Parts: sequence; C-alpha cells; structure tokens
Amino acid sequence: MPKFKSAFFYLPVGISVMDRYLLTELLAPFLFGVGLFSSVGVTIGALFDLMRKISDSGLAPTVALKIFLLQLPYFIAFALPASMLLATLITYSRLSSDSELIALRSFGIHIYRLLIPAVCLGIVVTGLCFWLNELVVPAAKYEATQTLQFALNRPARKDFQERNIIYPEYNKITLKDGRRVDAMTRLFYAEEFDGERMKGLTVLEQSRSERAGVSGIVVSESAVWNQAENTWDFYNGTTYLVAPDGSYQHIVRFEHQQLQLPRAPLDLARKSRDYAEMNIAEALEQLKLIRLSQDTKKIRKLEIRIHQKIALPFSCLIFGLLGSILGIRPQRTSKATGFGISVLIILAYYLLMTLGDVFGLSGILPPEIAGWLPNIFGVAMGSWLLWRLAR
Repeated sequence: MPKFKSAFFYLPVGISVMDRYLLTELLAPFLFGVGLFSSVGVTIGALFDLMRKISDSGLAPTVALKIFLLQLPYFIAFALPASMLLATLITYSRLSSDSELIALRSFGIHIYRLLIPAVCLGIVVTGLCFWLNELVVPAAKYEATQTLQFALNRPARKDFQERNIIYPEYNKITLKDGRRVDAMTRLFYAEEFDGERMKGLTVLEQSRSERAGVSGIVVSESAVWNQAENTWDFYNGTTYLVAPDGSYQHIVRFEHQQLQLPRAPLDLARKSRDYAEMNIAEALEQLKLIRLSQDTKKIRKLEIRIHQKIALPFSCLIFGLLGSILGIRPQRTSKATGFGISVLIILAYYLLMTLGDVFGLSGILPPEIAGWLPNIFGVAMGSWLLWRLAR
C-alpha cells in the first residue's frame, strides 16, 4: 500500500502515473470539443454569410476561404472554455461510472487530488485562450473585415472617423466656496478628417473661472498635427477673443498659426476599430481618450469589454473545475447527457454575460462586476458543489 501511494504523492520530479492517465483521458474529448464547438460557431457565424456573398455578390471562393481562415481563431477562442467543460465532464463521469475513481479513492487519494490534472489543463488552456485573444484574434478579425470590403469593391473601413470629430476637454476649476469640480474648458470640433488633415475646425475656449462663458474662439479652414514641434498648425482662419460681457474684444485673421492644443482629438479620430479588433492594450489606450471626453456610456461599455477580455480566458479554468466536480459525483452519465449538460451550462454563462452587459451599462453594477459576473457565478457554484462533494 505505501509503495502504491508513493506513485501518486512522493514523486519528487515529473508527473505521477495517475496524472498522466487522467490528462490522457482528458485530451481526446477536449480536442473533440474544440473541433465541434468551433465548427458550429464558424458555420453559423461566418460560413453561411460567406456562401451567400459568393452566390449573391460574386465573392471569389479563394477570397472567401481566406476570410474564413482569418475568422477561425475568433471562434476557436470562444470554443476553448466550452471544450474544457465538455472534456472534464465526460472524462470524470466515465471514470466515476466505471468505478475507477472509487478504486483510486480506496487507496487514500483525496478528492481534491483527483482534480489537479483538470486544474492544470485548465491553466494551460487559459494561457492559450489569452494568447489567442490578445495576439491573434484582433489582427485576424481586422484583416478579414478589410479583405471582405476590398473584395466586394466597397470602400475599406478606415482606421479613422471621417466626419464630425468632437472632443470636449475637461479640467478642474475652483468654485467660490473653494470646491474643485470638473468643467469643460475646451471644445474641439472638425467637420472632416482624411487621416492626416482636419477640415472645418472650430475651437471654443471656456473660462476657467466659475463664471461659465466663452473666452476665445478659433475658426480655421484646416489644421494638421506637427509631429516635430508637438503642436497644431492651423491654416486660413480667424481668432476671436471674447470679453467677459460677451462682446468681441479682439479679432485676428491668419494664414498660418501654431496652437498648443492636445493631440487627443487626432488620436480619438484615428481609433475606430471594433471592440473585437482591439487587444487589451489598445482598448486601454482608447479608454484613456474616451475618459477625457467624459462620455459615461462609452466609458462604461469599454470598461466592461476590457474586463470581459480578461474574464473569458479564466472561464476555461472555471469550466474545467466545474465540469470535473459535476462529473466526479457518483452517477452514471452517458456522453450524450454530458454533452447536454455542457450546452446548458454554456448557455447559462452567455446569458449571465448578457445580463452583465445590461446591468453594467445601466449603472446597476460597476463595470468590474458586470464583466466578471459569469465567472463569479461559476466560482460560487463550483465552490458549493465541491464543498458538498467533499463532505
């Protein structure tokens, strides 16, 4: 008996025989789940639409194949958590129904020890999912969108906002009672932007005192960002200085004038990728710009998306733990039943993700809780089931 137990507990280096056996049993249903769930996702989410574009819009089959392959990583990343759930649920259910887990526990192996292979695999898959979502999926989805637009002879979606660039700038002002509050001190507006030059500009300078009012106006035909001098070059415009009583105090016309304004309006205009086409670093940069404009709705939405980008990979570990706990219970569960349970749990996860969006955008939940809501429920449910199982 002691020699048998040492095979599981006292190996100083390497993986025990039991761990290798459980990992081998987990690998086959995991790979099956990746193929199954990603195939279903890409068929519903991309293949049918591409086939329709081939028949209706004359999209070349080779281009459609390229777009299909570029969209595949997105669906594989979403299939990884579901595959972990399916693999652990089916594997541990089979071991339980075949009494293999009972045999292992008869040698004194604690139930927590049996979960270690599933947890280890979950950690590896979490890292893989995070890598896909950060380095592969955003670039692939953006390239797929651009390729499709070009193939259909449509203007490719530009990496900038073309019209109506509005950027309000807020700063702290001191009120008469000494309180410091946020107030808009500058409003930047441009009618058009071609990627390099702003056209039809109006810049309003607000008074920084408690009295609300415009202290200066700049109207210009065009402006470009001067990278070398870190300033704006305005062309063919007029500067109006406004007196406290609202009258024009001074009017200056110019052909070229440099103004020390922030670069933020240009950065904001150039950031127009969809959320799925940005990694976390790019989304955080976008969040900095949106926070300057104090658009509460956009700020909340992007904060929720950033937390969801982090939470989704960790759902691989949570699903792996949850599936192994459900499967390890004494029962006889067929593969069909295990698949059905997996589908129900996955649907519940994405329902909670949708509810997190609704509650987060409405302000009922903070963005952190809204983004992690499905994972919080998953951890709570897994902890409760593990506690009941270990009793």
